[in-house]
Amino acid sequence: MAQLSDRLNRLAPSATLAMSQKSSEMKAQGIDVINMSVGEPDFNTPDHIKEAGKKAIDDNYSKYSPVPGYPSLRDAIVAKLKKENGLDYTSKEIIVGTGGKQGVCNTVLALVNNGDEVIIPAPYWVSYPQMVKLAGGEPVVIRAGFEQDFKITPEQLEAAITPKTKMVILCSPSNPTGSVYSQEELDGLAKVILSHENIFVLSDEIYEHINYIGKNGSIAAYSGMKERTIICNGVSKAYAMTGWRLGWVAAPEWIVKGINKLQGQYTSGTSDVSQLAALAAYESDQACVVEMKQAFERRRDLIVELAKGVPGLEVNVPQGAFYLFPKCSSFFGKSNGDFKVNNSTDFAMYLLEVGHVATVAGDAFGDPDCFRMSYATSDDNIREALRRIKEVTALLK
Repeated sequence: MAQLSDRLNRLAPSATLAMSQKSSEMKAQGIDVINMSVGEPDFNTPDHIKEAGKKAIDDNYSKYSPVPGYPSLRDAIVAKLKKENGLDYTSKEIIVGTGGKQGVCNTVLALVNNGDEVIIPAPYWVSYPQMVKLAGGEPVVIRAGFEQDFKITPEQLEAAITPKTKMVILCSPSNPTGSVYSQEELDGLAKVILSHENIFVLSDEIYEHINYIGKNGSIAAYSGMKERTIICNGVSKAYAMTGWRLGWVAAPEWIVKGINKLQGQYTSGTSDVSQLAALAAYESDQACVVEMKQAFERRRDLIVELAKGVPGLEVNVPQGAFYLFPKCSSFFGKSNGDFKVNNSTDFAMYLLEVGHVATVAGDAFGDPDCFRMSYATSDDNIREALRRIKEVTALLK
């Protein structure tokens, strides 16, 4: 009997996409579901960026593009890193890819060998452990729970490092928690990394512009860490360009060359239309980024206030991204009729099937006590979703 490869059989499907699909199926049946499962800005791409994409089409940018990206876009990314992050890169240390997700996966595939250990703080984005498995590596999970604002300490990091450790993956601001590492906290982790040879940090900074505490820090800014850090970023979240599929990596040139070799064999260069749109995003006025961040911050305040009003939920105040990650374990063991909630997967399914609110269980993110809600949706949707959640959780006895 034909079988899929062992490589694929090691992977789990994306829980976020699965929940979104189930939500869509229920909507197709006429059920009024509020979808808070997907991490995608609900804003449209700003007009000036769309116009740049249209112009690119009119100017016949419809051919194969250079594998690492157009020099003009890579130069713009270099300028952005200098201006916004205080980091000095050259265009040879930048490679553009088809979405931030590809940048993360390319980095893991370029550096991780069979049996290498990759340290992943939990809660984590669902795809990190799966990408490590795809590369033949072993995910090593460090639990950073609600009580420590979902951030690991230098002591935890030190304890997890072994001779097999090849990489640490950090995401700040975080998906799924919205937690943000301060520069001081990143410096503490950097000291641990630098005390060991040949350990790299994959710094996923895709949410850098959606933070509510000021300038976002990068672990690459710590002395000696730029040579050990691979920054993965892109235009999806800051510029509401998820569907344009444009991400990039900034890393030491030898790593970028490796990613270029890999990318050249299985996707080649990303869409040149998307590249020209991204160039406009980086080179034009950044007012649109500020406006969207302000809207997300207002929604953050709204959802935190409403979630704190739901008896049984424990709620922290996320400092970035557009997710709330409340603790729901007080509901475990409770029932409503035949529906019993044993874990966060059951809880998320209960909210969907009874409350008609789509969320994602914390099990998928490595924290079985919590669940994720995206507040990248309208104020009215947030109010109605939390009203429904409050109503149906009160029925659990």
